Amino acid sequence: MTGLSIWVFLFLTCNLSAFSDFTFVSDQKYLKTFYQSNDERRAKIRMDENEILTEDLKKMQKFFGLNVTGKPDLKTLAVMKKPRCGVPDLASFVLLDGNPKWEKTSITYRIVSYTSDMHPSDTDEAIRKAFEVWSNVSPLTFTRLYDGEADIMMSFHTRDHGDNSPFDGPDGILAHAFQPGKHIGGDAHFDEEEFWTKDGRNLFLVAAHEIGHSLGLSHSTDVGALMFPNYSYTAPKSFRLPQDDINGIQAIYGKTENPIQPTGPSTPEACSAKTTFDAVATIRGEYLFFKDRHFWRKHPQIYNVELYFISFFWPTLPSNIDAAYENSGQDNVIIFKGNKYWVLSGYDIVDQAQSIYRFGLPRNVKKIDAAFSNPETGKTYFFIGNKYWRYNEMEQRMEKGYPRNIAQDFKGIKPRIDATLYDNGYIYFFRGTKVFQFDPKNERIVRPIRRSNAWLNC
Repeated sequence: MTGLSIWVFLFLTCNLSAFSDFTFVSDQKYLKTFYQSNDERRAKIRMDENEILTEDLKKMQKFFGLNVTGKPDLKTLAVMKKPRCGVPDLASFVLLDGNPKWEKTSITYRIVSYTSDMHPSDTDEAIRKAFEVWSNVSPLTFTRLYDGEADIMMSFHTRDHGDNSPFDGPDGILAHAFQPGKHIGGDAHFDEEEFWTKDGRNLFLVAAHEIGHSLGLSHSTDVGALMFPNYSYTAPKSFRLPQDDINGIQAIYGKTENPIQPTGPSTPEACSAKTTFDAVATIRGEYLFFKDRHFWRKHPQIYNVELYFISFFWPTLPSNIDAAYENSGQDNVIIFKGNKYWVLSGYDIVDQAQSIYRFGLPRNVKKIDAAFSNPETGKTYFFIGNKYWRYNEMEQRMEKGYPRNIAQDFKGIKPRIDATLYDNGYIYFFRGTKVFQFDPKNERIVRPIRRSNAWLNC
């Protein structure tokens, strides 16, 4: 398990009491940097320091969708430790304050200096693609200059670099950019003490975020948006600009001139009447509900349900997975997409992109709709179309006599099934916005049909 995974695992699964007040200078600095403007500091000069911190902490908790308590609980402190953009969330850079924007649609940029971590051509390409993210969804065009003054000057720096916004070394603040304007306006700076790569601390993703600021966008509270302040990895090849960001840039500059307007993924809402799941599984007593690029994580002893990017925990897993199940006997989780599967042990991937035909499925099966494993019998069920197969985990072989018809053995359950879950002796079939609780002993549905997202406290 990586250090980040261990940290996230601990703060999510431990129910420890919150600290009574701040004990770390860095935590106080975080609030002053991202949640308090100079005007606010002057206005609060007569307030007690603890009162100021409590007030600013509530702003931060509200922004990130945390419980607004004004106390630095574990989840709040964990958010503060995440790598992020150096632009304030609620102060000094607000789109509504003067509506900063370029009064033109043809914008120039120049790469003034390079990181030593990447080949210059890779840096050029990452930044070119980052600008393309925004030109694809707006009337803006970007032209690179190789000398002279460009609208957006891009450079790499360490620590104090003369703009009153010093970098802090590895992790922490990754980069920052300035709103449109003259001189330093629009410029983007990257912390050279980060290890920039095409895969790990991805320059393309960070540059695309900072360019959003250079064009006039502020931070978004949408956890799935590119303009969300905290860094989260998404494979660049599969990156699509989220709808929240498209809406934001088009609100400033208008829509693209293309006849077909671009659309992007939207962050799923747990309690929407339209919420469905791609897959459902357990992992060491917790429940995972997968949807598009995200998953909800539910602990039986914690009421709150958390939404995360799949890539936050497992950077190499695909989005829009087809099925998942936990093999509790082996203490692992198997993830399926198309004709491939991945094996997770806790928060480590121990098997990458293996063929589903290793389970003994026929070659005409191209994907698995849903799967679950019964820990009492050691049998795993694969649902595909209107049929299902049964696999013996102990003997590692597909059982004879399969496939069988779903309708014949699971009365009242119709194909196609989105997800399945075995829990406390019952099988739960998720189909669209509905979930069916099935009793395998009596071979019948045992309770009224519920909405699928009832599992998310909705």
